[in-house]
Amino acid sequence: QVQLVESGGGSVQTGGSLKLSCETSESTITRNCMGWFRQAPGKERESVAALIGDAITKYADSMKGRFTISKDNAKNTVYLQMNNLKPEDTAVYYCAADGIPMVAGTFDYWGQGTQVTVSS
Repeated sequence: QVQLVESGGGSVQTGGSLKLSCETSESTITRNCMGWFRQAPGKERESVAALIGDAITKYADSMKGRFTISKDNAKNTVYLQMNNLKPEDTAVYYCAADGIPMVAGTFDYWGQGTQVTVSS
């Protein structure tokens, strides 16, 4: 069974930073694609970032230059470093595994989510 456990969410002010973590198993971290998505109240789930293999990254346009996805295979963990946060980044952030990069509906496995709140 694939398990994804997110952590690192919290409340910050505009311009602040957070680093989300997604801990999983050794077999999962080596899957071809890991991704981060988010869902704000009343909105559809949207893609944030994807990591293909060990080094190929993709980002949604509004996150480019502010967010960085990475992973540490030794720790079986995927990260999302978020800088210069804005109130519109407020959402529940989800880690996902096994899917087409940046396409939420294709991912097979999801974490429980972690709340990020950015205040102005």
